[in-house]
Order: sequence, then C-alpha cells, then structure tokens
Amino acid sequence: MRKALAAVAGLAVAGLALAGCSGSSGGKDGGDPNQVEVFTWWASGSEKLGLDALTKVFNEQYPDVKFVNAAVAGGAGSNAKNALASRLKANNPPDSFQAHAGAELTDYIEADKLEDLSSFYEENKLNDVFPKTLLDRLTVDGKVYSVPSNIHRANVVWINTELLNKAGIDPKKAPADIDGWLADMKKLKDAGVATPLSVATDWTQVQLFENVLLSDLGADGYQGLWDGSTKFDDPQVTKAIADYGKLLSYANTDGTGQDWPVATDMVIDGTAAYNVMGDWALAEFDSKGKTYDKEYTTWPTPGTDGTFDFLADSFTLPKGAPHADAAKDWLRTISSADGQKAFNLAKGSIPARTDANADDYPAYQQGAMASFAKDTVVSSLAHGAAVKVSWLNDITSAIGQYVSTKDAGALQDGLVQAQTKGLGK
Repeated sequence: MRKALAAVAGLAVAGLALAGCSGSSGGKDGGDPNQVEVFTWWASGSEKLGLDALTKVFNEQYPDVKFVNAAVAGGAGSNAKNALASRLKANNPPDSFQAHAGAELTDYIEADKLEDLSSFYEENKLNDVFPKTLLDRLTVDGKVYSVPSNIHRANVVWINTELLNKAGIDPKKAPADIDGWLADMKKLKDAGVATPLSVATDWTQVQLFENVLLSDLGADGYQGLWDGSTKFDDPQVTKAIADYGKLLSYANTDGTGQDWPVATDMVIDGTAAYNVMGDWALAEFDSKGKTYDKEYTTWPTPGTDGTFDFLADSFTLPKGAPHADAAKDWLRTISSADGQKAFNLAKGSIPARTDANADDYPAYQQGAMASFAKDTVVSSLAHGAAVKVSWLNDITSAIGQYVSTKDAGALQDGLVQAQTKGLGK
C-alpha cells in the first residue's frame, strides 16, 4: 500500500487549518460532469495493480464517466500528501482522494475539507454490510467521512521457509513471544544467515516498533497508549524499547532510505528470514511466483496472536469537489461487492464487506478474514489509524533518532513528550 506518513507530509497537512472553511460545498458538478479525478499514491507495482483492478470495475459500472488517475509517485506517499495538502489549501480539491481510515483524517476534518458521508452510507446500505469494528473506526462525532476499499493487517511476519528449515526451526510454528523469536534469530545467525530480519525506511521501523509494543503490552495496554490510560514511561514500554533494540541488532543496517518492497524482496530472495510487513506484501510474493505455505509462510508477530492490527485504505468526498456526483459513483464502486473483490484479490488485503465469500480468496486472505471476524482489533500506529499525523510524526522522529543512536532513554523521553503533546496535556 505504500504505506507511509513521512514527517514532511504532516507539515503540509497542518497547513490546512490556515485555509479555514472557505471551500465551497461539494454538491454540484463543475465543468464536464462525466469525469472523476481520483488522487492516490498508488503509482507503481502491486499498488497500481490494485488500483487498475478497481478502475476496471468502475469503468464497467459507469462506462459514461471518465476515470482520471491523479496518482502522485515517490516519497513513499509523502509526495502525494504534500501535493494534496497544497491543493486543498488552495480550494482546488480532486474529486476523491485516498487516505487511511481513522485518525489520519483528523486534520482534514478539523479544517472542514471533507463532506459528511453518513447519508451516503444510509442510501447505499453500507451500515448493513460493514462490520461494527470498522464502522466505529470510521465514525467521528457521529459522522463518517470516508469509504474503505479494504482492510489490511499490520502485525504479519513474512517468513522464508527454506532458511528456517536449514536452521532447524519449524517455519509453521510461531514463537510465543519476542524472547522466543529472538532465540530463533540467534539460531539463524549461528547457521550463517547474515540478516535474520529485514527492515526498510522510517515507517517500516515504526511499524516494527508498534508490533513490539502490541506484543509486550497486550491489546489493552497498546490501545491505552493512544488515550493516555497507558503511559509511555510505563516499565512495559521500557521493555518494549529494549526488545526493539535487540530485534534491530539482527536487522540490515542499510534499511533507511529503502522502500518496503526492498525489505520484502530480501525474504523472497533468501537474504533475510523474516520481515514484518502488512499484507500488501502478499502481492509482492505473488508477483515473484512464490507459493504460500511452501516457499514462504506467515504468522502474527510473536506475542500478538489473537489480535488484528488494523488499517484500511479509504476514499473521501472533499468539499468543493468539481465532480461530486461522479465522485459518489466512484465511492459506490469502491464499496460494492464486485469492486472490493477485484481490488482485494489484486492487493492482498481483505474486503471490508461482511458478505464477501471467503472461498473467492486464497489461503492467506481466508485466514485474515477469519482473524478480523474473531480477534481483538486494534488500530495501527504507523498507518494513520491510531493517532493524528502530528503525533505520528513526533514518534517517527524519535524512532529515527534511536535507530541512529540506540539511546533507549532518549527514545522513551521522546515518546513521553509525543504522548503529552498528542493528548493536549
């Protein structure tokens, strides 16, 4: 998916507030009504394949509406976020834009840049087909501002089965906790695997850290970090920081600056044994011709079994959208059974709709669908579901410094400060 919220993007998004509420209402089409400009960061690779699959369904459902692809490449999503913020501030919005469901939308909502889609949900009976756990995460003060195209899971370990077998480790059996996982990494290192764990750029390092927090604190403790009921100076956070440092000692040192496919490809080509990545990685394995449960497998990050670390790609209707009616057609395709099936089969994620047929999906996605239905769902930090952009940027900065300095005390201090600022205390 891309998956990043780079710090520079937050600066641009924060500037939205300066634009005030001067955008016009997005109810009337301007110019040619038979087109829809959709803004994403899905410009290449498996992400573009997913967008292409979705637009194919859109073209079939609405053949008289021209789809205008306004994808912005580069910067792991930060380029797109900066360009989007500039357009919204200038009251020149696209007809719809991609964002992560959850707290990432806070700045747009507070700047009065998004239309309330509650009536759209009612008209299209989406409240009946989206699960309550998802609807709760989409609702802000009783209103819904985006339509999800999928559900992704962020607490997934991708495993090269050959490397584990050679080291005498059963790839189908996940360690019970981080300590057990570290013990297996030592076995891999002793067996000659130079890089047991692969990492990439800053957001992947944040995602790894959130997985360690979830493992060491449990679902309740982890969720408490975002409402203040768990403090970042808690001893369990201290332990998580220590565990994070130990994991990084088994990781490649050149990850910063590399985007996520590089780290995932290290598992695919056998230069790394493990990679913690969301299930957008499934499309990467598929594109390289790898077979699930043969050349690679997956399990929840050790210590997080029974928990689903959630994020979702979603699309909005900006205020002042020049082709608002066509944008609603796009949102109908996104939320339709056919649209969700086509998109998620290409993307590796699972459909947001509860009426999807699991038999239409391969083994990994069937397992993820079952997990989302029964497990405890928590919101991803790294992918905008748990906290607003400014708070995530502060955490990303603190982790970036830690990766360079390995100063655990400074990291914990930075996390405490970020929480205090994020909660407005």
